[in-house]
Amino acid sequence: MESPDVRQVTDSRVLAAMVHPLRRRLMDVLKVHGPSTVGLLAERTDQAPANVSHHLKVLAAADLVTEAPELARDRRERWWRLVTRGLRWSNTDFDTDPAARAVADAATSLNLDRHVALARAWHAADDSAQATWHDGPFSTDRWLHLTPDELAELSREMVDLLDRWANRPVPDDGHERQPVFVFAHGIPARP
Repeated sequence: MESPDVRQVTDSRVLAAMVHPLRRRLMDVLKVHGPSTVGLLAERTDQAPANVSHHLKVLAAADLVTEAPELARDRRERWWRLVTRGLRWSNTDFDTDPAARAVADAATSLNLDRHVALARAWHAADDSAQATWHDGPFSTDRWLHLTPDELAELSREMVDLLDRWANRPVPDDGHERQPVFVFAHGIPARP
């Protein structure tokens, strides 16, 4: 069952808008930190506010972000939020149009590049940063023998597990919680 806060993307123009590396990063910052101003987004991405503003307009035109005027303290302050917290697409939805399929393939490739870059950045972090997390960070892989239906069932179970952790009430126990990126891929492959 698909989460109501996950948008199924079937328009290649939306994929083209979201796969730009800075736009993808802006969406991640909004997902992690919630609604933000251009200034906050510029600070969190080390970008010029004018550059952030331009990319937010592209994301807004694709209905990926929207303004949140109710958060502004005055008419000059502009706040932005995600329209939905998650996106998904299937490359096969774009099979009838070769240009759209090329965009979907590029989006999938760039998405994987983003995932791997985040994992590489963690492994490149200094020892003191890594020591703070003890044995928490992990990677795991398994070779399974599955049918397409079984892989779909595994996918649903993994998404449900991650949703449970993502949507849980954060305990007010005095512990500092930091953003943690978790990703998994379940794909048919040859060893």
